[in-house]
Amino acid sequence: MPLSIIDTPGTVKLSRYDPNETGGLNKKEVESRLLPQLAERRERLQEMLYAAQQQSVLIILQGMDTSGKDGTIKHVMSGVNPSGCRVWNFKAPSEEELSHDFLWRVHRAAPPLGMIGIFNRSHYEDVLIARVRHFVPPKVWKKRYQQINDFEEMLSENGVLIFKFFLHISKEEQEERLLAREEDPIKAWKIAVSDWQERVYWDEYIEAYEEALGKCSTSWAPWHIVPANKKWYRNYVVAEALIEGLEPHARGWEKALKERGERSLSELRVYHQQDERKH
Repeated sequence: MPLSIIDTPGTVKLSRYDPNETGGLNKKEVESRLLPQLAERRERLQEMLYAAQQQSVLIILQGMDTSGKDGTIKHVMSGVNPSGCRVWNFKAPSEEELSHDFLWRVHRAAPPLGMIGIFNRSHYEDVLIARVRHFVPPKVWKKRYQQINDFEEMLSENGVLIFKFFLHISKEEQEERLLAREEDPIKAWKIAVSDWQERVYWDEYIEAYEEALGKCSTSWAPWHIVPANKKWYRNYVVAEALIEGLEPHARGWEKALKERGERSLSELRVYHQQDERKH
């Protein structure tokens, strides 16, 4: 099963989704033709988003260790104007962050109008690792699903277009990627003992993800389950989902820019007429 969009609460079983899915495509076609085409459309959309200042875009990337969050950002956002995009990496919270509610640090990072914000991990860690590793009791994390839905709805109602991607890899693929990092001196910095230790909790994390995906899938912030064993297909699926989600808004941005341009031209005509009279 290729990209699946879950936009209503319900039961999610990740075993039903094949992380090896490629949608009948091949790597050469995707990397040589499809991804460059999507990149051109994305650049045009970002330019209009940035200029129109009507909405912003929030991209949330979640997945098991080695699922490709960094790689997705690198490849899918290649060519994006950096002045209109910012990436946030949410690691273990600081003492200051822990002294606030769990959404405080992510709300501060929400993208302003015209900007693209990317969360590499996010507030969902507070119903994932916080649950699996018992950082908070069940009575705390169980309330967070509704709090997350309310938070994301508030962002949506204030002009934030939310795209949530779960990068779905298999346990076997994760092992191969961890071993590959150990064997590559250039990439060894990416791996730590904790990466192997967390694999012990694989089943618990799957259960936590299934509940988060099921309870926090809404019409304003649906979850996209992305087959991620094949990196090239992962990149294609995320890029295509972003373009398809943004293009319906392009007409409104274009209209706003044309109206603004007409006002500017009108002001310029008046200015030139006044300047001609002076001379």
